[in-house]
Amino acid sequence: MTVLPADGLSPASDFPDPSHDQWQSLVEGVLRRSGKEVTGAAAEEALSTALGDGLTARPLYTSADVSADPGMPGFAPFTRGSRAVGNTTNGWDVRQRHALTDPVRLNEALLGDLENGVTSLWLAVGGPGGVPVEGLARALEGVYLDLAPVALDAGAGLGPAVRELLRLHEARGHAKATVRGSLGADPLGLAARGGTEPEFGEAVHWAQVCSSEYPGLRALVADALPYHEAGGSAAEELGLSLATGVAYLRALTAAGLSVEEACGQLEFRYAATADQFLTIAKLRAARRLWSRVAEVCGAPGAGAQRQHAVTSSVMMSRRDPWVNMLRTTLACLGAGVGGAESVTVLPFDHALGLPDAFARRIARNTSTILMEESHLARVTDPAGGSWYVERLTDELSSAAWTFFQEIERAGGQAAALRSGMVQERLAATWAARSKDLARRKEPVTGVSEFPAIDERPVEREPAPAVPSDGGLPRVRRDEAFEALRARSDRHLAATGSRPRVFLAALGPASAHTARASFAANLFLAGGIEPVQEPASVDASTAAAAFKASGATIACLCSTDALYAEQAEGVAAALRAAGAEQVFLAGRPDAFPGADVHVFAGCDAVAVLSSVLDRMGAA
Repeated sequence: MTVLPADGLSPASDFPDPSHDQWQSLVEGVLRRSGKEVTGAAAEEALSTALGDGLTARPLYTSADVSADPGMPGFAPFTRGSRAVGNTTNGWDVRQRHALTDPVRLNEALLGDLENGVTSLWLAVGGPGGVPVEGLARALEGVYLDLAPVALDAGAGLGPAVRELLRLHEARGHAKATVRGSLGADPLGLAARGGTEPEFGEAVHWAQVCSSEYPGLRALVADALPYHEAGGSAAEELGLSLATGVAYLRALTAAGLSVEEACGQLEFRYAATADQFLTIAKLRAARRLWSRVAEVCGAPGAGAQRQHAVTSSVMMSRRDPWVNMLRTTLACLGAGVGGAESVTVLPFDHALGLPDAFARRIARNTSTILMEESHLARVTDPAGGSWYVERLTDELSSAAWTFFQEIERAGGQAAALRSGMVQERLAATWAARSKDLARRKEPVTGVSEFPAIDERPVEREPAPAVPSDGGLPRVRRDEAFEALRARSDRHLAATGSRPRVFLAALGPASAHTARASFAANLFLAGGIEPVQEPASVDASTAAAAFKASGATIACLCSTDALYAEQAEGVAAALRAAGAEQVFLAGRPDAFPGADVHVFAGCDAVAVLSSVLDRMGAA
């Protein structure tokens, strides 16, 4: 209850509501003091952030930005949750992924997870990285399958894996009505990964079996991870998952299932990234869009999408992998707040090989802390009502639906894969994103920003190689900078030292610190060691300092004013001392006489690659 002062007036009554124009005027003033002369809408645009898919995060949202009614949790269009209670009863399902070929080791890992907070298991079965089907019984010894549902990832070996799992349930006396989990059939995802033609027959068969005999099992998963991991955007991920789901509906209803029964056989899997708001909006948009599909198909009550969110492998870095703990925490937060029923947090060392016990512990405890200590699951759709989240959900839904319609016009998901349409679209998206990564407009902490080149590498047992011939690629945000760092490592192994750059800082610390720090950070991202000794040089001391540094290139660092006074003389001294290239931290108009200019937004990958080429770092 709000307690009012004795005069009955609200404490805010003396403060008039500011208008949008007044706020915009204040923004103009702030920007003007930072050297940007912009007015009106341009001022607001200067503070906006591009999100991809043509979407933009603006600096201010109001009630006028909300359009569609999101409804109530548990009711169509299910934007606010597929169930009225959401995850408030027991929290979300903590689903840990395991990909081990040794049944004994796998069993030890499974029991350790289940004893410490994991509530369901996602098992790779068969193939190069999964437990053999004949070892599944040993791997699941001591696992209470009636309490811990199993989600299979069996790929092309679906049939044998399913039969063995159901045999284990029967051998343990579990009634068919009590069996829960996911069989993981995804013929379209398998075709996308392998570049093959999808085969629906076996998936449809098991959907029929589950629908008639195992009400707690879902046979198919519309997995969007292949498209996310190939570089797709959030809207593309959603559009492709919808197209996949619709293709499965067509196959299942053609086999005799009703639309309601077919919808009940589907689970949807999405990537959760460190952009928590985009993850929240994506999961909310996915439910809204699938509800619309079910409505159009004549089954509006069957549109409650069941979601499995997995923290993104694309965002995981191999250098400074400890930062991945922060990324997966944000992703898990977004998945939980976004309403996913099941959440898989990939271990922080996922990109390095097989995770160890410590990494698996941190992964499962991430969900535990967010639920038990941060209480994120106690409120259904906690982001609901946020003007930003609601607007982002609307815009993302619109972009995803447009792409979904493009796929349908192309003949559906299978035809779009067959024609190369999907591959071309994802490749174009990743190419554009790669440019932002190269220019560090999308920074990767510990890799392209604030790298620690002297860190001790984290080593893990190699994971089995994943075949990639003919199918969609698997990309990573760190791949371009990882290649540069690998060249530096090889140079260190061959010569005993890393490539070096001499930072020729001009003037006092107050003048050169900002740009010297920028330059050091930039060169470190390529594994090039910056040397700044002494702290400052001039035309008379630069040559001796450069020769003592052991570097072959130099970079001038200071203010534009000091460049005008000293850059020409210092650059000449450096060249006379043997500098093969003279860089300058700043734009070309600061001092045109430098060989290369480095500045915020420059192509860091191209610059660093050329430096390593010149230094002979293979």
